[in-house]
Amino acid sequence: MTTDHQDTDTTILDTDVLVVGAGPAGLMLATELRLGGAEVVVVDQRPGPTTESRASTLHARTMEILDSRGLLDELGTPPCEPRGHFGGVPLDLTLPSSHPGQWKVAQTRTEELLQRRAAVLGADLRRRHQLLSLEAKSEGAGRDEAGRDEAGQVGAGQDRVEAEAIGPYGPVRIRARYLVGCDGEDSTVRRLVRAPFPGRDAARELLRADVSGVEVADRRFQRLEHGLAIAATREGVTRVMVHEFGRPAAERGGAEPDFAEVTDVWKRVTGEDISQGTPLWVNAFGDANRQLAHYRHGRVLFAGDAAHRQMPSGGQALNLGVQDAFNLGWKLAAVVRGSAGEDLLDTYHSERHTVGRQVLANIRAQVELLLGGPEVEPARALLTELVALDGVRQHLAGMISGLGIRYDVEGVEGCGAGGAGGDDFGAGAAKGVGVGPEIRSDEHPLLGRRLPDAWLESAERGARRRTTELLRTGRGLLLSLDGDGAPALRATAAPWSDRVAFVADRPAAGGPLPAGQALLVRPDGYVAWAGSGPAGLARALTRWFGTPAADD
Repeated sequence: MTTDHQDTDTTILDTDVLVVGAGPAGLMLATELRLGGAEVVVVDQRPGPTTESRASTLHARTMEILDSRGLLDELGTPPCEPRGHFGGVPLDLTLPSSHPGQWKVAQTRTEELLQRRAAVLGADLRRRHQLLSLEAKSEGAGRDEAGRDEAGQVGAGQDRVEAEAIGPYGPVRIRARYLVGCDGEDSTVRRLVRAPFPGRDAARELLRADVSGVEVADRRFQRLEHGLAIAATREGVTRVMVHEFGRPAAERGGAEPDFAEVTDVWKRVTGEDISQGTPLWVNAFGDANRQLAHYRHGRVLFAGDAAHRQMPSGGQALNLGVQDAFNLGWKLAAVVRGSAGEDLLDTYHSERHTVGRQVLANIRAQVELLLGGPEVEPARALLTELVALDGVRQHLAGMISGLGIRYDVEGVEGCGAGGAGGDDFGAGAAKGVGVGPEIRSDEHPLLGRRLPDAWLESAERGARRRTTELLRTGRGLLLSLDGDGAPALRATAAPWSDRVAFVADRPAAGGPLPAGQALLVRPDGYVAWAGSGPAGLARALTRWFGTPAADD
């Protein structure tokens, strides 16, 4: 990255990727871009990681992601709860995983963890910087002053994006090959691009407050005559959340509710007075449900809450954004390095838009079950009976945890996180219960799914290691499970050796991996090809890792 001064007032930065927003999605994206060899600048208005405890749950798939990058040691052993919920109906989230259940990690800890890793990897993080404008630059005609084409896309056919920001020391101009908006549900990038954001605004809301100095009984989605009440106390701080049946979302103009409003509604719903407590943080979140029509607008992309707005039911919002970034990071880095074509970025939209659409659909269903009045009780009673069936439980747990995702790695319509069919969740789950497109009889059951965490044995090394350890470098992986080096596979993959590691080990007995076969694994841990010989391997390598390196 180069920095110079056009004049005494404006700092000019050149970089590969500009990330706007340093929340969990933006910081995860920055770490993945640096791991993949791309230069990155991150700008954020805040002075540091959030001090508000907005999200407190990391689901199993997000924990696996952090493990695959060697980040879990810093978290220690956070509390884990195997039981979650679907619309307030208790749901056992246990599925085959190295980290089943939901893990209680405050958002500020998640941001601090990712910020440290991004800094170690060399990301340029600029706090107290507010984005003012962005413009696509090119020789092309037929564009307005912001660089939009006739379809309204910024950056389509352009060679860079220029952004103007204001920082603590004055104006900053950042010239980047790509820009990614990770700046939350009120995204400035989305507004500047004028990206279509269909959906619906909030009609109902939950009031939320962290309060010290009160003693109330813990309540887990308690439905009372007049509303829904939730309360949990940790380390002397009680979080209360409340909804009064029939009460519409207030027009707040971006402001938060005051504590008096929370105490009034809490008393009407529960009969309890918490007004003597000290509010540490108060906010409201509604049931708005919107998703960008396109996650990519030429050289501008979106991830996290900038791409989708939803009530954070089941703790899914932060996890959805982190997983967006994990999917995009390695792809964008490969394009920037020149090892892959821009069509690889289109798979980001096709994969994550589908996942996002289906997560938003399950959240809409949960909101009705949570915030609906007495009229939803028959549906809640039926769901309570259904989740006792393990197939139903696994399906819902796969959606909530992210473990059920199966991407369409062969170009068949219907990838994502919803629908029937599929395979197990990595090991031991019932056949026929999954989340993703239905598997054809000739398809490998791991194709499009995450690589299971499993033990591998090597006679040559005389030691065991986990598959997760092989993902730490952020490169692709060709894993031969016959242990003899599979010369034909190694020879086929040799031209991609600069971006795909070859490993030949045997799976430990009784594990989830098929002995005698081979798996091509993307940097994000999803299986892109499977087979017992080299047929189709070169095509898969080209699709996901670009044209092979030229011989010297």
